[in-house]
Amino acid sequence: MSQLFKNHLDKFIKIDEKEFAAILSFFEIKNVKKKENLLVEGQICKSHYFVLNGCLRKFFINGKGMEQTTEFAIENWWITDNLAYERGLSTEFYIQAVEKSEILVIDRDAQEKLLLEFPKMERYFRFVYQRAYAATQLRLKYLYDFSKEEFYEHLCNGHPEFVQRIPQYLIASFLGFTPEYLSEIRNKKRS
Repeated sequence: MSQLFKNHLDKFIKIDEKEFAAILSFFEIKNVKKKENLLVEGQICKSHYFVLNGCLRKFFINGKGMEQTTEFAIENWWITDNLAYERGLSTEFYIQAVEKSEILVIDRDAQEKLLLEFPKMERYFRFVYQRAYAATQLRLKYLYDFSKEEFYEHLCNGHPEFVQRIPQYLIASFLGFTPEYLSEIRNKKRS
């Protein structure tokens, strides 16, 4: 599984096997059960997670007591509460495994040491954060620009891997729908 991470890094920076082994030593490999929480609201966010295999999601519980999914991470994606992680604050989010998952975990102190020892990783994380920020910008645009039906259609066309593998109630939560409303949209689409 660590070769997946090496392949991912190679898309952004060039490192040899010796460097990669040293970089990998800053991470912990963790197996996570389906529905296991990695982060719970109120905890200090100390870790950044890279998905080797499986799927994680980030969500919060809104004022009505409903879970609102804000982000998913599948293979080769990172996830954390960025604000809380960077500042060592307590989080307002949960991070939970949607599927049985294998992940790499790095804590803030280890990441700082990694960046000092391997400046190439600074460049890598810059690319990661730029892509994450761009994805967030687009999602916000779609929330304002698309109807609910168009937003769902865009997700189906742009990310069919999500629609195939993530339970519909979580897709509804991500899109800001009720599961019942998503069922209505899907039924209209079939007719």
